[in-house]
Amino acid sequence: MSSYRYIKETIESEYKNRSDEYKSRIVQWNTESPVIRVDKPTNVARARELGYKAKEGVIIVRVHIHGGMRKSKHNAGGRKAHASGRFFTQEKSLQSIAEERATRKFPNFEALNSYFVGQAGSQRFFEVILLDRNHNAIKSDRQYSGVIMQKGRAYRGLTSTGRRHRGIARKRFGAHKMRPSANKYKQPNRP
Repeated sequence: MSSYRYIKETIESEYKNRSDEYKSRIVQWNTESPVIRVDKPTNVARARELGYKAKEGVIIVRVHIHGGMRKSKHNAGGRKAHASGRFFTQEKSLQSIAEERATRKFPNFEALNSYFVGQAGSQRFFEVILLDRNHNAIKSDRQYSGVIMQKGRAYRGLTSTGRRHRGIARKRFGAHKMRPSANKYKQPNRP
């Protein structure tokens, strides 16, 4: 087995068993600011799978997101709880929100991808891989040259998380059933 497979298994077992090292890491992350640049990825194997390279112009940012449902400012009409319109889940995933926050904090960088690194109660932690679009090492790299041309990737759903949300992560037979319907708001044809 490769070393990356051992790394993945170790991180998965730490998360499932809530080891002391994992707990101390989460406690430290809770005291830091919500969007912080880190020296190296926590899960190197996952970062490499998503396109991370240890080179100039590529940085890792850890983002701390508060999960859970949000109270919406809709008028509470009706008697039943499901009709009152008080609690609504967000349409975006927390991971895509984390990518947007990281890109907003570092405006000259583009989000390549992101991955989950930990959770404590309703607090979720994601690491986002960012590329400096003006760096010569990134411009000359074939793997990254197409990515940096797509400005605002995180906002337009062009990362892997955004593609899942838009329903185009799978493109094969039967995948059209997973995509949001384009005819949702059209009126039916009447003779």
